Amino acid sequence: MATQAEIVAAYAHCRAIAKEQAKNFYYAFRVLPPHKSDAMCAVYAFMRKADDLADDESMSLEARREAMAAWTAEWRASRSGVTDDRVFLALKDTQARFGIADDLLEQLVAGTTLDLNPKPEGVVLVSVVDPQGNARELQVYENFAALHHYCYLVAAVVGLVCIRIFGYKDRQAEQLAVDTGVAFQLTNILRDVREDAERGRIYLSADLLEENHVELAHLLAATEGAAPDANELALLGGLEKHAQTLYRSADALIPLLDKDSRAAMRVLVRIYRGLLDRIAADPKAVFRERVSVPTAQTLAVLGLGLVESAKARLF
Repeated sequence: MATQAEIVAAYAHCRAIAKEQAKNFYYAFRVLPPHKSDAMCAVYAFMRKADDLADDESMSLEARREAMAAWTAEWRASRSGVTDDRVFLALKDTQARFGIADDLLEQLVAGTTLDLNPKPEGVVLVSVVDPQGNARELQVYENFAALHHYCYLVAAVVGLVCIRIFGYKDRQAEQLAVDTGVAFQLTNILRDVREDAERGRIYLSADLLEENHVELAHLLAATEGAAPDANELALLGGLEKHAQTLYRSADALIPLLDKDSRAAMRVLVRIYRGLLDRIAADPKAVFRERVSVPTAQTLAVLGLGLVESAKARLF
């Protein structure tokens, strides 16, 4: 069994990872009480390692699959035994403190490994000629239901883990957390249209492409410098409006969380909703750059969150 000093050191290690890499999420961690902030850092460090293994393009797809399988096996063994891995140690303590089931974390890993599958469930491979005249194969989700399932695994499950750390008593919070997670992921999808296309992935489902009369070849050209057309902008606009609707679930979720955690959730929602608002104001931007919330605006959100958090602890 790990000593208290080892557990403290494990959380410090996870915090260093989160501080360096978590960006928007770390702003929310800052306004939580220390024990909840530590727990969020542990979960983040675990997710970060899984993401890094899945996205390491310096390795072949097969090598990444093998590395992920080995890491997952090591994590599963750590759940019932002694481990030297500081992330696993902090995560194990977090699960015990906050009642986070292994199954939820297994779903997190399953979401991370989706893109390692040669043909993920719900995905079709479409051949397209790129602007240079080269044939390319793109992964496209068959329909919005399949895309929604992807969003559930990679983001909504994160929401379900987070609210166990934040604390809640009303079971309605769970579905609201799922909706909020999907809203976050749809925001990410809109932001990352160009980067995902470069990796051969289109997270705008085939039925949405068809409904909006969007040709994949032209969409690909738009990510490489061509002007996006009205159909492409209409597709993005429809997805943005759907995400905005889902953010209403976040508004309903916040009052159901423990008082000392509400400010953290508000920080996350304000940052991600602010990102979506910037995309809505200039949807063409996602084809030429990675849209982000200005640092000054993010710091202002953090400052407001810190004030709200202090008030929650005093009153």
